[in-house]
Amino acid sequence: MRGTILNYDIRNGEGIISGNDEKRYSFKGASFGSEGAFLKNGAVVDFDVQGDEALSIFIVPGSGQTPAGNLFEEVGGKSKTAAGILALFLGGLGIHKFYLGYTRAGLIMLLVSVLGCILVLPPVIIGLIAFIEGVIYLTKSDEDFYWVYVQNRKEWF
Repeated sequence: MRGTILNYDIRNGEGIISGNDEKRYSFKGASFGSEGAFLKNGAVVDFDVQGDEALSIFIVPGSGQTPAGNLFEEVGGKSKTAAGILALFLGGLGIHKFYLGYTRAGLIMLLVSVLGCILVLPPVIIGLIAFIEGVIYLTKSDEDFYWVYVQNRKEWF
């Protein structure tokens, strides 16, 4: 059967599809093919039905839905561009870590920078780490950034 994704929340992996038969079907993220993590609301999909649940869900080729799309508008607003710019300009204070939800790593960077001002070298090292992370964030593809830093929560480099 064909239908349209009405609502898909990647964080909990659940959503609703409106089928061409005008019924609604719930689904779990595990029901998707390999492209499932990148589906957006409004994507046209093909799926099997079992009761009121959609199974074996795939994007319909040529429906105008790309697998990656603009993923970060859908996933809590974690943009690689914002993270990269924060890392480049305020990275010594760990602001980009706080932005990505890495509170522990952000606190480490902030404390080393503030408390290490007397020794000069620690803040320079933290600034260099932040600069490298900013460049990495900005040069990764949207998919790579999502999988490494949002989904798998890799805190450093």
